[in-house]
Amino acid sequence: MGTQKTEALGRSRGGFTTKLHARCDAKGRPLGFVLTGGEAHDIKGFAPLMRMIADRIEALLADKGYDADAIREELAGADIEAVIPAKRNRKSPAPHDAEKYKWRNLIERLFNKLKNWRRVATRYDKTAQSYLGFVAIAAVKLWLPFVHDA
Repeated sequence: MGTQKTEALGRSRGGFTTKLHARCDAKGRPLGFVLTGGEAHDIKGFAPLMRMIADRIEALLADKGYDADAIREELAGADIEAVIPAKRNRKSPAPHDAEKYKWRNLIERLFNKLKNWRRVATRYDKTAQSYLGFVAIAAVKLWLPFVHDA
């Protein structure tokens, strides 16, 4: 029997919720997923997603939720460009490439496609494992049109 933490459930304004963090490639294809509790900050999903990177990437595009000195330092150490806009309350805002940031819409479109699956959008599954399993099935379905493109 799982606990709230092991099942990636967290209490937020809407009740028990889950936050799905994702990675995608330059074509918007899903590459990996991490679950955290709904109340968890985006930064909690960064480390597991970063460990999933097998290939060399040039830049990481992320929203303001990932704006943290620790993340920027880790990316700089790995020689990866951080395309992350600074939070409004940051004392010394870090610059970002606004043109590259426009490509972040790929991850937003990925989430939109995943949430077309009602089971993903509402998390009917009680366990994190079964929920991630269904997210993986939805991701495979999104990959199918690309399989014969090679």
